[in-house]
Amino acid sequence: MILPIFTYGSPVLRKVAQPISLDYPDLDTLIQNMFDTMYNASGVGLAAPQVGLPIRIFVVDGAPMDDSEEGGENLQGFKHVFINPVILEETGEEWAFEEGCLSIPGIREEVWRPEKIRLKYQTPSGETIESSFEGIQARIIQHEYDHIDGVLFTDHLQGLKKQLIKSKLIRLAKGIHQAGYPTRLQKNK
Repeated sequence: MILPIFTYGSPVLRKVAQPISLDYPDLDTLIQNMFDTMYNASGVGLAAPQVGLPIRIFVVDGAPMDDSEEGGENLQGFKHVFINPVILEETGEEWAFEEGCLSIPGIREEVWRPEKIRLKYQTPSGETIESSFEGIQARIIQHEYDHIDGVLFTDHLQGLKKQLIKSKLIRLAKGIHQAGYPTRLQKNK
């Protein structure tokens, strides 16, 4: 089932998400719905807060960004579910890459992030894994991990870049945008 994606201005996007147990109600259905929602919106990652749930889970599939035929990074098969992830270490040179976000439609900006991460997480089957990722894989994970900590990619922008998108963010917070997929703006209670 395709879920609406909560957009900029929704309080759930600013909450630090809570860990879940592997007996979370209908976890398999939630995971499938998150993948369906992500694919419908042509995304490569989706965190639970983006579908209105302040829990520590996100899904990724980097295949749409694969550029191995051009000599770039092979992202085929980079499809994962990360439950209760913890970034253990971020290393390497920081590098810039243009990021966008399904919760912030219509805005893309360069964000600087470390090139490598070491991550500990659980799989849906209950296995605890510790893995290292680099390049685009690390970037996708860092972006989604930010979501479960209540951070948006626009928070990484500074100075003029931040000023240039301010009016666009105000419009998004009022629900004014065109996304091409179902969205929802949660109002403060």
